[in-house]
This record gives sequence, structure tokens and C-alpha cells, in this order.
Amino acid sequence: MKQKWFFAALIVLFVLSAIGHYMHFGAVTEFILSAAAILFVAGFLGKATESVAHYAGQRLGGFLNATFGNAAELIIAIFLVKEGLFDMVKASITGSIIGNLLLVLGLSVFLGGLKYKEQKFNIHLASHNSSLMILAVIALFIPAIFTSAEHFDVQASRWLSLSIAGILIVAYVLWLIFSMITHKDVLADEEITSPDHGEEAAWSKWTSVLFLLIATVMTAFVSEWLVDTLHTFTEKFGLSEVFVGAFLIAIVGNAAEHSAAVVLAMKNKIGAAVEIAVGSSLQIALFVAPVLIFVSALFGETMNIVFSTVELAAIAVAVFIATSISRDGRTNWYEGALLIAVYAILGLAFYFI
Repeated sequence: MKQKWFFAALIVLFVLSAIGHYMHFGAVTEFILSAAAILFVAGFLGKATESVAHYAGQRLGGFLNATFGNAAELIIAIFLVKEGLFDMVKASITGSIIGNLLLVLGLSVFLGGLKYKEQKFNIHLASHNSSLMILAVIALFIPAIFTSAEHFDVQASRWLSLSIAGILIVAYVLWLIFSMITHKDVLADEEITSPDHGEEAAWSKWTSVLFLLIATVMTAFVSEWLVDTLHTFTEKFGLSEVFVGAFLIAIVGNAAEHSAAVVLAMKNKIGAAVEIAVGSSLQIALFVAPVLIFVSALFGETMNIVFSTVELAAIAVAVFIATSISRDGRTNWYEGALLIAVYAILGLAFYFI
């Protein structure tokens, strides 16, 4: 019955969002309809991904969850790049990284910790995740410092951004080979108390794949409709592009990860939840952001990889607290509360920009 109501709401909101967009209901109405629609579409995407992950296994399943959970954010960002809204793109990248590390991981650890006194996951995976998060911070800090201190010209900044983007993509591909192939056994979660094979998937394998494709296409449409309203919406309410990109777009885009990671944590599968939340942040920093730089070059104007001081500070703070909490491979509800508290502090700071 719940599933029927969910699909009914999904279809109704998707259709209303389409009508609002093509009939020009006004930026505020269109934004509300598109934002509501994308929440349900992201939920559908998350459910389809979770069903596919059931057949693929936990590590690959976590990777698929993170990848398709990021589909909404990637598609939104591509449309923003096409419109030349580079500041909002960088803000949305920042928001995705801190949103996953602080809000998604925080909610997962907090709600899972309320049900289980202490939850454990693979300490080797925690250590490697920490190293990769630090790499992401270094890759974002270096261009910002060097271009400002040495006054790089536009061409030098462009080639620096493209080169670093290429290096990050290679580093991410090597991480996938390391974690999925050569060291898969070392990084496997040994603490799972309720394995996936004891549960039924929502749909059959091929139905899950079909629904995953449909959800991705729906995400692309709703994302474009949402982006079309942003400029007017931000001007009307006097919001900065940084706040809209870092929090509103990021929260909407992270809806799939919210549902999947929290549900897994409450099933005492904190390893899978961490794989989604932290893995999603790493994917944004090491793959999605670099891909967007190459995409912008294809559109004719290359977006540089130079982030603002406040964006870098937010990312560094998120990485620092997430690393300090997760590196021992153990979590409890209070650590989740700390992550959420840091997210709230950053949200207030960004709001007043």
C-alpha cells in the first residue's frame, strides 16, 4: 500500500512539475513543484539502486548507490555549467561533499546509534577513505593558493584545472580497481550482522535495472526544470548563489543517499551506510567535479577548479570532523549528533553570506 501511494505521488508531482515548467506557472511555483518532484524521483532512484545493489553485493551495491545517488546532482550541475553558472556549480559541489560527510553520514550514524549502542565497520576501509578525503582537500587547496599567490593568467588557470581534473579522475579509477578488484577481500565488511541475502529485493533483477534507467531519465528532466527557476528564485528571496548551491540544491540532490544510507544504518549495516555517504563525497570530489570541468570545456568556456575561501574552509572542516569520527571503524549516536551540529553551523554561516 505504501509503495502504491509513493508511486502515485511520484507520477502526480512529475506531471505537475512538467506542466508548471511548460505552462510557465512562475519561478516560485515551478521551483516548489520541481523540488518536491525531485525528492520523490530521487527516492525512486534510491529504491531502484538499492534493489539492483541487492543482486550486486554489498561493496558494489554501495558503489552503485553512491553513483546513482549522485546522478541527480551531476545532471543538475551539467545544466548549471551549460548556463555558465560556475559559482553555483562550485557551491553545489561543496554542498554535496559536506552534505554527504556531515548530514547523510551524521543522520545514518545518529539513527543507527539510537538502535544499536555501537556499530562497527572495516577499519581498513575507514583508513583509506580518510586518505582519499585528504587528497580531495589537497587537490582543491593547491589551485586556490597558487592562482591567487602567483596571479595565474586565464590560460594557465585553465590548463592547471584540466590537468588536476585528469589526475583526480585517474586517482579515482585506481581507487575503484584497488577497492573492487585487487584488495576487495581486505576492505570487505566483516561485521555485518544481518546480511542482504536474508532479505527480499523490491523487484526482480531486470525490473530493478529498468526502473533504475527510468528514474535516471526522470531525474534529468526534473533537474533541468529546477535549474531554469534558480536565477529568478534566488533574486526574489535575496539568497546568495553560494547558499542555494551549497544547501538547497545539495539537500534536494542528496535525497537518494539520505534514504538509502539511513535505512541501512538502522538495519545495523553501518559499513554499507558509510560506503554510500563517504563514497559519495569522494566520488563528487574525485570524479564528478573533474568531469564537470571537462564538460565545461566542451561547452566552450572552461570552469576552473579554484574554489572560494569559504567553500574550501567548509570542505576542510567537514573532512576533518568526518575523518576524526570514522577512522577507528566504530560509531555511536553521539558522533552522529556532532556531524549534524557541524552541518547546522556551516548552514547558518552560508545563509548569512
